[in-house]
Amino acid sequence: MSEPDRGVDTPPARLIALDWGTSALRAYLLGDDGAVLDTRSEAWGIMQLPSGGFPAAFEGVTDEWRRFAPGLPAIASGMVGSAQGWVEAPYCNAPAGSAELAGALASAADGRLFIVPGVVQDGGAPNVMRGEETQIVGALAARPDLAERSLLVLPGTHSKWVGVADGRIRDFTTYMTGELFAVLSSASILGRFARDAGRDPTPESARDAFRRGVLASRSAQGGIAPLLFSARSLVLTGRLAPVASLEYLSGLLIGDEIRCGLTGGARPDTLIGDPALCERYQTAFGLFGVDAISVITDAAPVGLWTIAQHASLAGPTSAAAIA
Repeated sequence: MSEPDRGVDTPPARLIALDWGTSALRAYLLGDDGAVLDTRSEAWGIMQLPSGGFPAAFEGVTDEWRRFAPGLPAIASGMVGSAQGWVEAPYCNAPAGSAELAGALASAADGRLFIVPGVVQDGGAPNVMRGEETQIVGALAARPDLAERSLLVLPGTHSKWVGVADGRIRDFTTYMTGELFAVLSSASILGRFARDAGRDPTPESARDAFRRGVLASRSAQGGIAPLLFSARSLVLTGRLAPVASLEYLSGLLIGDEIRCGLTGGARPDTLIGDPALCERYQTAFGLFGVDAISVITDAAPVGLWTIAQHASLAGPTSAAAIA
């Protein structure tokens, strides 16, 4: 990253915001109203830290910014606050919103970094999230119309279907769709054909195989378990190209998630997350007759800014200017 321009027209920096997950660390330098002034990304997730661990990663990704603004506050969300993270930030009980999250921040780096807690939904089968709560806060800040009541879907390794009411996370369900796909494609016989092919399917064959998998799950009222082996048997019987078998498997898994999530007439309002993955979910939802679902991307910095504002971390009285 190049040295920040310290000219007279440079906007003042107000906050360093870190989206710190399992596999990556994304850093944002935020100015007035949470405007992104600069960004940086490193492959320093909590499972692959540099020599020196969490402190070294924090210093490495923020040093150039803090050199010109030594008192700049920093806030982070994600797995950095987990039991395997730098400092464990205890979960907030649902329902929870930006005010509750701001009131339960943990601290690290001698008080220079504040860490957002996750959210827990208690009960016989407890459910937890860590990192998604910040994206949701950011989405609600960007789209206030979603705050009164909405259903948000956050695709990913552990997809979340989140009910929002009165601007707070009310309840949520977790689907291990992404992790199941990773395990089945890399460590089971279902991924063998695609691995042996050594190439990607054409866009057309990938689309067709994915749609075929979604439609199969849509019709499977008994669940996905009896269908999984079809990702192999269809290839063996010549009805599915080996190179497209993982696209079909992805369609099965995403389709099963959506079939379960739509039970009882639920209808999602918005997808939040990676653009390519959200586009895949939009396609799948369309096959279930659910169209025109909006997408919000890169909601984490907005959420971190909003939580920091509630905690009085960022603003003219606590900020330092780069200029």
